[in-house]
Amino acid sequence: MGHHHAQRASGKKLGIAVVLNLLISIGQVIGGLISGSMALLTDALHNFSDVLSLLLSWFTNRLAQKSPDKTYTFGYKRAEIISAFINALVLILIAVFLIVEAVKRLRHPEPVLSQWVIYFALASILVNTLSVWLLQGDARHSLNIKSAYLHLLTDVMTSVAVLTGGLLMKYYGIFWVDSLLSLLIAGYLIYSSMGIIKHSIRILMQSVPEGMNVKDIESLILSQQGIAEIIDLKIWQLNEHENFLQAEIVLYPDCKLETFEKIRHNIFKKLPEKDITHVCLMPVKKDKKP
Repeated sequence: MGHHHAQRASGKKLGIAVVLNLLISIGQVIGGLISGSMALLTDALHNFSDVLSLLLSWFTNRLAQKSPDKTYTFGYKRAEIISAFINALVLILIAVFLIVEAVKRLRHPEPVLSQWVIYFALASILVNTLSVWLLQGDARHSLNIKSAYLHLLTDVMTSVAVLTGGLLMKYYGIFWVDSLLSLLIAGYLIYSSMGIIKHSIRILMQSVPEGMNVKDIESLILSQQGIAEIIDLKIWQLNEHENFLQAEIVLYPDCKLETFEKIRHNIFKKLPEKDITHVCLMPVKKDKKP
């Protein structure tokens, strides 16, 4: 019940963040067109990407709550991982776009109406800071929410850069500094997104959870009397919080199935200590004991 309540709360916060970012994106487009600021228009594009990102996160957050059915027997929990991967990939694409535009502006800086840049950058900072605050707690427990959170956090940084550029343009006539800051922010976008992409791919490719030692788990299972060997051991992640183990356990001839039930019970008790949450062990009889 508590878990579902937390997910509903996450969905509500995501919805609020979507509305806030949509409003600021529209405002920045208007401000960018009036002022002639490429920085504001670029920041507006960045903010609008967050609207799409947050909508995707909200949708998959709801989808992940659906119960398993006859088609998706594992449920829909991996929808959040797919969303996190897409969000991070979009961030990298936007970062590349920002780099290209920043280089263009460095080569050909143009005067802009800096007061509009300052006003809309300040508004964007306030709105995105509020959105970051809303999602901060949930980002610690969900890769999906974390990717949306990072979108918003980089928006704050981008808007700070735009604000700094606006102030320098207004008081010192320096029109290239916001381009330089945009390059730095784009680099951070790529760096932060690569970690999410790497983690998402590991889960989607059903790799052993990072930091988990397979040999330790094999030793734990083989330490039980009556077990000769393990066949076809598989360990994978369904999502961030659920790790699965499946294996065939070869029993010595003198090990009865009733005894195996006790062995399996002992293994079940110890595996959660290794962060294994779901276990499927199938007994197989060995022909003879060596």
